[in-house]
Amino acid sequence: MMMSPETPVQAMVKYILFIALIFGAVMDSLSQTAFHARLADSTLTLTQQSVVYDPTYFRIDYPNGDVPANRGVCSDVVIRAYRKVGIDLQRKVHADMKANFSKYPKKWGLKSTDRNIDHRRVPNLMTFFGRKGISLPVTTSAKDYIPGDVVCWNLGGAVTHIGIVVNQKSADGARYLIVHNIGRGQVLEDCLFNFTIIGHYRYGG
Repeated sequence: MMMSPETPVQAMVKYILFIALIFGAVMDSLSQTAFHARLADSTLTLTQQSVVYDPTYFRIDYPNGDVPANRGVCSDVVIRAYRKVGIDLQRKVHADMKANFSKYPKKWGLKSTDRNIDHRRVPNLMTFFGRKGISLPVTTSAKDYIPGDVVCWNLGGAVTHIGIVVNQKSADGARYLIVHNIGRGQVLEDCLFNFTIIGHYRYGG
């Protein structure tokens, strides 16, 4: 059966739809880029806050709960940075864990969720970002890690770590710096490749 030739009107409609799709993709990309720039800027402000490294278990409010402002660990840097741009990882991780508990690590002997601590554990954040965000390749090329990216490392054994890439570069201009808390508070450091990278994510809520 022969198809009828496409009319000028049909061709124009197809062209307009194509342009609309391209425009939508570009706008979405710009929106995500702007979001991650804001996230990186918000992360950088955390370095102005004096924080003592403290892995103590705290009972906290829900949602939008936080440990004492002058306390925290590496995951609290990420939680606080995202909260500054309107995303409550405590609530989001808890909701996803509650609905998909079997997909999360069982390293702590838990049989149910605990909204006081679940979002403060790096393996849980890795699982959440992998499920709800973009899981990016782990490479040794500095250009692959841009402001707003979340990076996770293995420090040896079962010790994991997490931080956020910000819009400031190393002294040699070769790579972006990281805001993290590895024991000295919420600090800005040139440490992207100091440890073994095990996770690289981009999450915009």
